[in-house]
Amino acid sequence: MPFHVRHLVALTLTLPFAAHADKPRKPAPPLPAAQYASHDTHAQVTIAADPGDSKDSAPHTRIDYLAHGFMPIRIIVTNDSSQPLSLDDARILFVSSNNVAENAATQDELERGTSSVKNEGRKTPIPGPLPPITHHDKPVDNQIAQDDADFGFKSSTVAPHSTAAGWLYYDIRDFGSDPLKGATIELRKVRWAATSKVLDTFEIQLVPITSTASNAKSETH
Repeated sequence: MPFHVRHLVALTLTLPFAAHADKPRKPAPPLPAAQYASHDTHAQVTIAADPGDSKDSAPHTRIDYLAHGFMPIRIIVTNDSSQPLSLDDARILFVSSNNVAENAATQDELERGTSSVKNEGRKTPIPGPLPPITHHDKPVDNQIAQDDADFGFKSSTVAPHSTAAGWLYYDIRDFGSDPLKGATIELRKVRWAATSKVLDTFEIQLVPITSTASNAKSETH
């Protein structure tokens, strides 16, 4: 799904629940993308991928996506050029070791994938041929929308000489016990905002977050 479509969906879900949202959560500020072990650079733009493959490294979201089989991966974009960068048409794919490409999960896919029997609620029959009403015990869609507002990209444009970041979630349930082994993140159709010129595809070899964090910290000292 294109970047702009995914976040229009997020905005649509967020607005009806704004009055019931809990306190916003703040992710840690990103480092420049080149300081992460998993990164690629083209034309003064560096993009990194930082997987949250453990409880400690995953973002502090309201829902434990990793426990439901969705790998959180933070995408960090550093634009060292003098012109704005557009992610409006970007495709950000998880590519497994056997070359199976997976788009980031949509809001609907996350809702279906993280709903359990407990979360699905109680069905109350009503007279006539209408379908039963479902009472949700927990507002899963509300929590997902709030997580996207707090942990997703704030904009699809990356200003010159700046870094932007956001967490995406990938369904890894069919990729075995070690889904990061041999896997990559590919970003296609990243463009310059002013000219619409497409940059070369970014191919980022993934490594576990423990290694990434150690390398990033060592480079800051």
